[in-house]
Amino acid sequence: MVHTADRHRLIAELLRHQETVSVAELETVCGASGATIRRDLEVLAGQGVLRRTHGGARSLLLRGEEPGYGQRALEHREAKVRIAAAATAALRDRESLVLDSGTTAVELARILATRPLTVMPLSLQAIAELGGSDAVDLILPGGQPRAGEGAIAGPLAEATIRSLRFDTAVLSPCGFSLQDGATAYDLGDAAIKRAAMQSSGRTILLCDAAKWNRTTLAVVAAADSIDLLITDHLLTDEEADFFTHHSVEVIQA
Repeated sequence: MVHTADRHRLIAELLRHQETVSVAELETVCGASGATIRRDLEVLAGQGVLRRTHGGARSLLLRGEEPGYGQRALEHREAKVRIAAAATAALRDRESLVLDSGTTAVELARILATRPLTVMPLSLQAIAELGGSDAVDLILPGGQPRAGEGAIAGPLAEATIRSLRFDTAVLSPCGFSLQDGATAYDLGDAAIKRAAMQSSGRTILLCDAAKWNRTTLAVVAAADSIDLLITDHLLTDEEADFFTHHSVEVIQA
């Protein structure tokens, strides 16, 4: 029988590719009873992943739209955990860093809670992970959290970032390719990411394979402008040569 977390990921993945799904279909896919599937759908509806319908569920994701935070948190979590672990190994104690919004950044925040660091987190979820830490010196940005996302953006947040100087910016793009670089769905999010890079001595990019060769609306940075890329994507020879030529360090997670 598929475990609860795995069922939730399967359901979210199905609704990325089809508009509706029935309880009967999910019973077959997940190997679970109808009662179990209905409970799963209620939980996922509460997390903003889907909308419950009679006999099943409907996707909330429009074509070309950014998946909601609840859905993204379920997807590719194993890769995100590995990427976060590799990122924390690349950080030195006592560093100051600005930590991007996004689900991979939240996985990193969970690990960083035990590290002696100065951190400005750019999402409510990461703030919650770091808020109770005795080790982390927490700096809170201004600005407004995006509804349903928790990502902090806006001119006040951007001004706060630009008034400081960090050792490292840790960014998690919505898409990444050699041609278009790091991109984001939201214009305000892209502006915050650019400000974080410009206010930091180096940039670490966290990019799981699902984001590779995906281009979204707003440009954040060129592919050769980052210092360290951490990914589970298996580089082609062309990609490896590109990063070597531009002195971008790559860690395979």
